[in-house]
Amino acid sequence: MTTAATPSNAPDHREHDLRAEIEVDATPAQTWALVSDLRRMPEWSPQVRRTFVPGGAVGPGSRMVNLNHRGWMHWPTQAKVVRFDPHREIAFRVTENWTVWSFTLERLDDGTRTRIVHRRETPDGISPLSKGLTKVAFGGVPAFGEEMQQGMQRTLERMRATLES
Repeated sequence: MTTAATPSNAPDHREHDLRAEIEVDATPAQTWALVSDLRRMPEWSPQVRRTFVPGGAVGPGSRMVNLNHRGWMHWPTQAKVVRFDPHREIAFRVTENWTVWSFTLERLDDGTRTRIVHRRETPDGISPLSKGLTKVAFGGVPAFGEEMQQGMQRTLERMRATLES
């Protein structure tokens, strides 16, 4: 297997990657049932208002439409599930901004607890359209990235509250 070298002048897209994590008192199976039901994202995410998954069930290749908000602003996004490993990981790629959002589960202790790792990956960077809109509407990528990081942690805290109730 060969790997391609990255030119030294190539942009490091990882600079925009975000990560949050939390430990929950729930099994990986219980946690998976919650994080893999993407239709429920509006319950946890401070940004997502609605999620529609045509056909209802979430699985490999599923598509979804989200309605996001910040204050008075609302915008739709489309996404596709790009990684789906039951009880381990689900990830979806947002068409408009090229980002990949994921939840990875790690079994803890004797399997009665789980670590949820929530990531926003930018393997291809962030689309120029999204960067431009973020600059105009949200104060730029760094400021909005910080807001997104805080929102990811709130999402996980709300998930934990649901799982542990």
